[in-house]
Amino acid sequence: MKTLSIRQVQTELGQLESLLKMEGEIIITLHGQAIARVLPIPSKKPKPSHTNLRAQMPKLATPSEYLIREDREER
Repeated sequence: MKTLSIRQVQTELGQLESLLKMEGEIIITLHGQAIARVLPIPSKKPKPSHTNLRAQMPKLATPSEYLIREDREER
């Protein structure tokens, strides 16, 4: 965590990305009082693959299309 005054933020703005990578978080102060906290946005997580989940599920004795059809006919 790094603490910068507003004036320092203005001069360091071009290096903000590298500062966030190094420090992880920046506190901005005005007259010695903290007024803001700058945090990096977390990187996007890749979407999970459902292939492994499907492989772990047991196979149905009756295909789902027949179960759905029966359910609809009962209504």
